Amino acid sequence: MDGFIGRGRELATLGRYFARVGTGDRPGRAILMRGRRRVGKSRLAEEFIHRSGVPSLFFTAAHEPISDQLERFIADAAASDLPDASLFEGVTPTSWDSALRLLAQAVPQDSPSIVVLDELPFMIAHDPHLEGKLQRLFDREFSRRPMLLILIGSDLSIMEAINQYDRPFYMRASEMVINPLTPADVAEKLNLPPADAIDAYLVTGGLPMILDEWPAGATVWDFLNTAIPDPTSALTVSGERAVAAEFPPEAQARVLLKAIGSGQRTYSAISKACGGIPGTSVQRGLQILLEKRIITAELPLSVRPSKDRRYHVTDTQLRFWLSFIDPGMPEIYRGRGDLVLRRIARSWTAWRGTAVEPVIRESLRRMDGLPEPTGAIGGYWTRSNDPEIDIVGADREPIAKQITMLGSIKWLENRPFDQHDMKELIVHQSKMRGADTSTPLYAVSRSGCGVAGITHITPEELLDLWR
Repeated sequence: MDGFIGRGRELATLGRYFARVGTGDRPGRAILMRGRRRVGKSRLAEEFIHRSGVPSLFFTAAHEPISDQLERFIADAAASDLPDASLFEGVTPTSWDSALRLLAQAVPQDSPSIVVLDELPFMIAHDPHLEGKLQRLFDREFSRRPMLLILIGSDLSIMEAINQYDRPFYMRASEMVINPLTPADVAEKLNLPPADAIDAYLVTGGLPMILDEWPAGATVWDFLNTAIPDPTSALTVSGERAVAAEFPPEAQARVLLKAIGSGQRTYSAISKACGGIPGTSVQRGLQILLEKRIITAELPLSVRPSKDRRYHVTDTQLRFWLSFIDPGMPEIYRGRGDLVLRRIARSWTAWRGTAVEPVIRESLRRMDGLPEPTGAIGGYWTRSNDPEIDIVGADREPIAKQITMLGSIKWLENRPFDQHDMKELIVHQSKMRGADTSTPLYAVSRSGCGVAGITHITPEELLDLWR
């Protein structure tokens, strides 16, 4: 497929699952594929079907009444290349049970096929008994045919729950998690230098639909100057679609996400920014966002317990959208995207310096050769932010027995990590319980390091950790 990049590991995993189809007493196999909305789950499944070359059916559910879902399913099945697709012509099923039983007759009985049911949580929302129906049909029909059933969903909490021991479909499917494209994938697709590729990752979050609109070799500002003024660009619409599709109104998702995305990271600051929303509603909304993995709650990594919990938006691109695009949409709609671009330019350095921190910490978690016995990477802060340390390595989290390393992140253009930064880190080292002068120090710098006695990690090395 034109523009398809990365996903070699995921395609290989699907290939291994598909290789098992047709073997054993139960030749049918099932996969529960989950991942955040917009990460490319459907496109990955389409690419795998394209490469497999076997008969297939791909159905994508929508948030609509079950009668409409069934009508579209029958139409898609009748138009598919399944050998007995004609069985669906003129049929009007009244339930998923009858529609899926017909599917069991239409798939090849003695040769491999692939069936994809996309956005399964939408189907379950309109038929609470669907999990039980799928379980019975899989046991009695689908598992007896050489077919690969791929069940896809963007609601992470629902997709995780389907395979739990107290649910009907338990242990009948393998689980597969699809994450956004990595910083290394972004560098490869956009043909950018390492530091610029990481900046591009902060803006796109590794989402294929946005990267497809980014010209190869274009800088962040080249791309933003084109995408921001366009109210229909993937960059401007992606966040709105994610928020609108995933959350019930009672979750107060937009209000809470705007508060967190604008930098209000403690519970008290979030509650204050939400104005008149009752405290119980704030707590419930935060819990929904946590369950759906849209936000995460972090504690300082330290040898002492702490209650200084901080929240942040897990989706890198959604952080950018909440900070700049969502508040600027009225201006974009009236043709003044230039005003939004100016605000981004004024805040870019500060926003980028904060946004890159979780990406760098996640990169370091992949790194070999860290001081022993490093088993966790996080940050440290106090209520007064004195000290606030970007990188803390420890033997475990959130309460460590041993601090193994400390580090500073300086993601600035044309300013390397210098003696002033080193002195600041040494001061923080002296204030960190569990650390002393023998604790190894690290600097992650966008523009180099001119200080001896510290381990410097470059943008190139960060990208290598994702390859």
